[in-house]
Formats: sequence, structure tokens, C-alpha cells
Amino acid sequence: MTGLRGIAALVVLAGALSGASTIGMATGDDAEEAPAVFTEAYLNDPANIEAGRALWEGQCRLCHGYAAYPGAAPKLKPRRYKPEFVYKRVTNGFREMPPWKDVYSREERMAVVTYVLSKEFSP
Repeated sequence: MTGLRGIAALVVLAGALSGASTIGMATGDDAEEAPAVFTEAYLNDPANIEAGRALWEGQCRLCHGYAAYPGAAPKLKPRRYKPEFVYKRVTNGFREMPPWKDVYSREERMAVVTYVLSKEFSP
């Protein structure tokens, strides 16, 4: 195996041997990431909201959910937030919150934003 395919195969193999999963892992260089654009249609799309809910319940709720208060993270006030603000915090982290850009894809982070800003949001 040579070239990029060989390197990619070795990375996948190394992850499998170490028990790491590449599912949901972001790939690529930050400089190449397209900017997140939040239209009303995107923010109100039930599929985006549901995808965000699944990620929220699996990860974010551990620190930001009602069961975590008082504790690990500040209580969220989504009605006061703009989508770009939430996306920036999810992507780059803030204070003790880690950045999620290397864990979740751009689309996954956008889905979390969509759920947090939706009427269905429930910490």
C-alpha cells in the first residue's frame, strides 16, 4: 500500500486496533471548513432538530442538562443566543468546555445548534 489510500487504510487500522472509532469524528483541516450558514429553513428542519437532539442527549446533556445543575456547566439560555454564537462555542469551546471541532463534523455541530435553538429544546 502506498500513497494516500495506504495512509488512510493504516489510520483506520490503527484506530480499529486501539479500539478508537472514526464514526462521528471530524476530518480535514479547519482552514478548509466551509462556514456554517443558518437559514430559517435549516433551523426549522425537523431532521436537523432531531439529529441535534440525539447528539445533545448523548454528549451535551451530561454537563448542560438539568440533572447537571448546579455543577459542570452553566445553565443555557437559548432564547438569548444567535446561531453563530452557539456554533462558535460548540466548535471552539469556552472556558472549561472543550472544543468539539475535532470530534463532531461541521454538520453535526450545526445540528446541535439547531436543536438548542429550537422550540423542542429541553435541557
